[in-house]
Amino acid sequence: MPKKVDRHERRTLIAAALMRVAARQGVEAVSLRHVAAEAGVSAGMVQHYFRTKDEMMAFAMTVVRERSQARVTDAIARLGEDPAPRLLLRTMVAALLPLSEESLADGRVALAFLAYAAVRPDVAAGMREGTDQLRAFVAGLIPGPRRDEYAAGVLALMEGLGVHLLGGHYTAEQALAALDAHLDLVFAGGGTSR
Repeated sequence: MPKKVDRHERRTLIAAALMRVAARQGVEAVSLRHVAAEAGVSAGMVQHYFRTKDEMMAFAMTVVRERSQARVTDAIARLGEDPAPRLLLRTMVAALLPLSEESLADGRVALAFLAYAAVRPDVAAGMREGTDQLRAFVAGLIPGPRRDEYAAGVLALMEGLGVHLLGGHYTAEQALAALDAHLDLVFAGGGTSR
């Protein structure tokens, strides 16, 4: 009787190999051949599970999103019932920043994927819904009439801090201090007008 293969497990194994290649060498090095070698499988097997590089990259980003969501969920659960909106937002953003070994690796893959998607509008289009949902959630935590603008600013700050952390330009302490200073401004000025 042939061995039954878990398709999701196999795709996850290949995506993990892709993430290691992208984290070490950048997205340019991601190819069926390199990913297959990293995963210890044949290029044919990689092609069986992913027809194109775009499919591999999209699946790898799904894995990164799932792991990031798990980090956020765990961090928020530790806050207990009904945390203050500012604390909830700070906890969420801090959990998404590349501050640990795992989140650093995920951050490198996410950054590589963003660069990849920047020149592929069809790939980028698939990311818009998630971005819109995150911005809406953040806006719901911020008081005042300019909540959408503040939410966009918080997410832009998060992305910028992430890039600087990945590049080694900021320490974790510097990044968290910048986040706290910005959140102080957002929550103090949420009700002001232009």
